[in-house]
Amino acid sequence: MSNISTSKQIFIWGWTLSLFLLISYLICIGFGVLAPQWAHMHEAWAPWLPGFEWLTWPGFLAGAAGSFAYGWYIALFGIPLKRFIESRIGNTTNG
Repeated sequence: MSNISTSKQIFIWGWTLSLFLLISYLICIGFGVLAPQWAHMHEAWAPWLPGFEWLTWPGFLAGAAGSFAYGWYIALFGIPLKRFIESRIGNTTNG
């Protein structure tokens, strides 16, 4: 992984994490629609997704956009941090 440029890693991980979080969000919404009230998960998502409201179109879209954006946030800060830490302590994954 270290022979790929930082910007390419950010791009790869940005899309990967964003799609993962968006798919997870959609699964949780689907679960919330199908599950009984006591098993709903939307209360766990709501504090982390500004604008999210349960079962409204604007709230659904805000939650989807927020989930997708969190993936890019993690990639934009996580990959450079990982590279920085690797440069300071060395890459220990090679043995």
